[in-house]
Amino acid sequence: MPKRRARLTSAIAHSTPDRITVRGLDLCHDILGRMSFGDMAFLQITGRRPDARESRMFDALVVTLVEHGVTPSALAARLTYLGAPEALQSAVAAGLCGLGTVFVGSMETAARMLQEAEPGAPAEVARGLVAGLKPVPGLGHPLHKPVDPRAPRLFEIAAEEGFDGRHGALMRAVEREGARGGRSLPINATGAIAAIASDMGLPWRVVRGLGVMARAVGLVGHLLEETDEPMAFEIWQRVEEEVGRG
Repeated sequence: MPKRRARLTSAIAHSTPDRITVRGLDLCHDILGRMSFGDMAFLQITGRRPDARESRMFDALVVTLVEHGVTPSALAARLTYLGAPEALQSAVAAGLCGLGTVFVGSMETAARMLQEAEPGAPAEVARGLVAGLKPVPGLGHPLHKPVDPRAPRLFEIAAEEGFDGRHGALMRAVEREGARGGRSLPINATGAIAAIASDMGLPWRVVRGLGVMARAVGLVGHLLEETDEPMAFEIWQRVEEEVGRG
């Protein structure tokens, strides 16, 4: 059982009648109008402002996952909104609940794989990782073949900003090792994000959170579109009709 703390404290934020302090900065004077949404997210996670390199790289990581079409998470959000249009937050939450080992959340598994890997030559380490993991997180995509176009662009930005380090090298070695069986399994977006986030020093436990915050933005957009150009009701009716025919 955890030891009882003498006093409950948090280093993230506190408020007084005339001031809101976030990570030691005054919200109104130091943050509003001075920091972007991405920089604020970086501050919240790490406890410090990003430098220019970190700002550009972090923005690229989260922007990558804002939108990917009418995915299962978008469908879950739209269908929930159909039943509860008064609770947009519930529809967004429904969409976020599906960010697991198959969709988006695989970046956490990939980051943990990379960060907990034994030290050694990338090719050797990759051989052991691929042999012990089925499927290998961060590789392959059902739609983007033979290349997930997001991954090379992210690595390009990482190289420009100095964040293509040992985790990126290991991820590429895993990609090469995974292809030995004759299957083309390129690094996907979550694999690239896992590697770059690891090279930025972010712990694997928070990496899935990048996808959560990014996809929440995308889902809000889907719900606004759902109010103007609804598809959830028709999806429901068509499934009912087609399933009923069986």
